[in-house]
Amino acid sequence: MVIFLFLGTLAAKAQLNLKKDIRFAESQTILMLDEIDKIKQHDKTGNLVAPRTLEHGKLKLVASRDWTSGFFAGELWYLYDLTKNKNWRYFAEKFTKPLEQEKTNAKTHDMGFKVYCSFGNAYRITGNDYYKNVIIESAKTLASRYSDKVKAIRSWDHNSEKWAFPVIIDNMMNLELLFEATKLTGDSTFYKIAVNHANTTLKNHFRPDYSSYHVIGYDPETGKVLKKNTHQGYNDESAWARGQAWAIYGYTMCYRYTKDKRYLEQAEHIVNYFFKHKNMPADMIPYWDFDAPNIPNEPRDVSAATIVASALLELANYSKNKKSYFKHAKLILTNISKNYISKPGSNKGFILSYSTGSKPSNLEVNVPLSYADYYYLEALNRYKSFK
Repeated sequence: MVIFLFLGTLAAKAQLNLKKDIRFAESQTILMLDEIDKIKQHDKTGNLVAPRTLEHGKLKLVASRDWTSGFFAGELWYLYDLTKNKNWRYFAEKFTKPLEQEKTNAKTHDMGFKVYCSFGNAYRITGNDYYKNVIIESAKTLASRYSDKVKAIRSWDHNSEKWAFPVIIDNMMNLELLFEATKLTGDSTFYKIAVNHANTTLKNHFRPDYSSYHVIGYDPETGKVLKKNTHQGYNDESAWARGQAWAIYGYTMCYRYTKDKRYLEQAEHIVNYFFKHKNMPADMIPYWDFDAPNIPNEPRDVSAATIVASALLELANYSKNKKSYFKHAKLILTNISKNYISKPGSNKGFILSYSTGSKPSNLEVNVPLSYADYYYLEALNRYKSFK
């Protein structure tokens, strides 16, 4: 395995003021709650449940079916976890409940993002059977999208003219829901599906340098790979930053549940690629795509940085590179808190700025995103309890 490169004095000098960062996250989230109330007062549909981003400077709320709907409830659970302030638990419960209807929505693979980030954290913290039962039902729904011919879970139902059976690297994140369902029920079916999906992705999604494609299109009848694309990246052969982040996090999580060394090694290989890339900025906050044509005049993606920081704080506990991974995570979080947070009282209450959703579609470029805030708070929570 390639030896991980230390950052040396740059990482060693990184200072993180955890209490200050948590207080800032609380103050921004209080503002967010007020902004959400203003919009909901005029929402005649009653379908809007969670913030996603800013659109033309205005707060955008989404319905439960949106793939980002579970992140804000998860943020509230992390704030409760970080502070033990019961007010955060009250709001966490309030924003989790409307997501329950997604437990039977089989039209999407995003069950983990929607349900596990919300109900999963709720059950982890409270042990309430209500949350557990929603997790199990959601896992059953997600499992219904699995193909034994492809040995993977179908991602999108849209763009059927382009992909007969698409699997995206993001889908690695939804496997946690399945692994947990086996823990909760004793039914190994969920576990086997998750492992098969992880193995299929391991086989087909990665280039020789361990960078990842975004989308692999399969033949649903034979399981044969038909297409390799990077839909949200600069081009099909480029390294979309958040895709690499999903892969690092996903295989770290898979190792947690399986202890399969292939997953640990894969996570470490992708980490090496990520941090040693010639276009990685010194502050470790990546451009939206490592191969974007106008670097350094390209948007950053803070969401990719927060996902990786959180993953590193778990990966450090499994790896010989513990000190190095911890230092990198700390450096990312320190630089975010210095240069990538919202100005106090701004951005309608989002904690962080400068994330990029889909640059090729000119969608959510250089704006706050709920999942950046979610993985930031998860990373702070993991940092606080790091041993």
